[in-house]
Amino acid sequence: MEESEWRWFAKCWVVLTIIFISLPQRADSVIVEGNLTTREDWVFLTRFCFLSDDGELSFTFIVPEDYGVEEVLLYFDDPSQWASVYKVPGLTCSEKKVPIDDARNQKITLSTSYYWAGCKYDTTRRPGRPVYVCQGGRTFKSYRARWWFIGLANCSTTKGLQLEYRLHMTNSKNNTFFREFSADEFYILQVDISFFLCYLVLLWISAYAANMLRSRQLFHTTYKMYMVSLGCEVIFLLIKVSYYATLANTGYKYPGVKIFARIFESIATLTFLLMLILLAKGYTVTRGRLRQATAVKITVMMTFYILLYIVMFIWEAVFFDPGLVLYLYQSPPGYGLIGMRLLGWLWFCYATFFTLKNYPEKNLFYYPLFVFFTLWFWAGPIVILVAMNVINLWVREKVVNGVELCVSFVGHFIFLILTRPSAANKNFPFHVRTTQVGVMDTPEQNGVPASASTDLDSFGAHAYAPSTETKEANGSAPTTNFMNLFVTSKERSKEPVNIDSFPHSYSNGNTAYSS
Repeated sequence: MEESEWRWFAKCWVVLTIIFISLPQRADSVIVEGNLTTREDWVFLTRFCFLSDDGELSFTFIVPEDYGVEEVLLYFDDPSQWASVYKVPGLTCSEKKVPIDDARNQKITLSTSYYWAGCKYDTTRRPGRPVYVCQGGRTFKSYRARWWFIGLANCSTTKGLQLEYRLHMTNSKNNTFFREFSADEFYILQVDISFFLCYLVLLWISAYAANMLRSRQLFHTTYKMYMVSLGCEVIFLLIKVSYYATLANTGYKYPGVKIFARIFESIATLTFLLMLILLAKGYTVTRGRLRQATAVKITVMMTFYILLYIVMFIWEAVFFDPGLVLYLYQSPPGYGLIGMRLLGWLWFCYATFFTLKNYPEKNLFYYPLFVFFTLWFWAGPIVILVAMNVINLWVREKVVNGVELCVSFVGHFIFLILTRPSAANKNFPFHVRTTQVGVMDTPEQNGVPASASTDLDSFGAHAYAPSTETKEANGSAPTTNFMNLFVTSKERSKEPVNIDSFPHSYSNGNTAYSS
C-alpha cells in the first residue's frame, strides 16, 4: 500500500473518531445528573452493578409540587424483577410496580411523608413554584453482586413526570481502585496498566529488532505493519488507562474517550490480521508483490471489515438500549465481524497451504505460524460467543477485558519470537533484502531492469543477510526511520530478484541457508 493511501485511511479514522465522540452515549455513569421531563408515567433512569454488601447510592432529587408524588423504583437483575417489566408490551404503570417489594426497601417515595427520602418542602429554590428537595442514600445487600436498575414512576399523573436529579453510585468506599467502579469493572484498571507496561516492553524489543533488520536490509513491510499494530495497541491502552483513572478519581465517565481508544484497538487488530494474510500469501517471504487480483480481493475484504467496525460502533452508540446489559458484539454488525474473522482464517489457511506447497523449505516458519495463529483467529469468536451466552452479566466486562488483552498480547509476542533476528532462530522467514526487492522499480531496457545482470526468473541461492551491520556514509550505525514505514527504499542492489517469486533460500538474519 502506498504512503498516500495510508494517509487517506488515517484522515478517515480522524473524521470517524470525531463522529463517534459526538454520538449520544448510554446512561451508565457512576455519577448521573440530569433534568427529566416526559409525558410518560414510568421511565428508566440508569443502572449500576453493586457489590453484594458494600454498594451505596447517594441521591438528590428535586420534584415540582404540581407534578404530584413521584416514586424512585429499584429493580434488580432477577427474572421476576427487571426482566419482567422492561420492554414488556402492554404493561401499565401499576403492573410495572408489582415486583417492587416495600419490605426490601425497593421504593423511594419523594414526599415529606416518607422519612427515608429526606425530602423538604422548598418555596425559595424556584420562586412561584414550590418543589420537594430530597437528599439521602441507600445501601445494597444481596448474596452476590447484582445489576440494579433505577426507574421513576407516578401512576396517577396526568401531566407526566418531571425530575431534576443527581445520583452517585459507589462500591467499596474505602478502596480507590474500586470505589467509583461498577462491580463488573473491578480490576480492569489494574489489568490494563499491567498490559500497557508489557506492551511497552514488547514495543521496545520490536524496535530493537527492527533496527537490526534494517541494518541487514531485511526490514520488510510486513514487519513494519507488525510495529504499527503494536504502536496502536500501546496508544489504545494508554487512552483506556487514562479513561479509567479519570473515572477512579472523579466518578465521571467520558464515553467518547473510550470509543476513541477502541478505534486504535480496531486499527491494531485489522493491521495485524492483514499482516498475517499477507505473510500467508508469501508476501516479503517468498514474493515481493501480490497479483493484482489478489491485491483487489484483500482491499475489498479489509474495506468491508472497516465498514463493519464503523457500523458496530455507531450501532452501540445509537441503538443499544441502556436498560439492557449488552455486549459490544451483540448486534448485526458484530455478528458480521465474527463471520469476517472466520473468513479471514479460511483465507489464511488456503494461502498458507499453497505457499508451503511451493516453498516446503519455509516450513520452519509457516508451521508454527499456522498453528499459533489459527488459535489466534479462533480465540476472538470463541471469546465473543462465550461472553454473550455463558459469562454472567455481573462479571462479563472484566473477564472479557482480560481475556481479549491476553489473546492480543500472546499473538504479538509469538510473532516477535518467530521473526527475531537471532542466529538461534531457525524460524526466521526473511532472506531477501529490501533493496533487492526495490530493483524491480528501476527502468527497463529491452524488458530487463537496467541494473540486472542475471535472469530475474532464476536467481540462485545467495547470502543476503550480512553477518555484520552495514554502515552509513559517515561510518555510524544506521538508525531506523519509523516515519517512513511504508515507503519503498530508493536504494538499489546490484543483484536483482524476481519479486513475484523469491529464490528458495532462507536466512536467520545473521547467516543464510539454501535448500
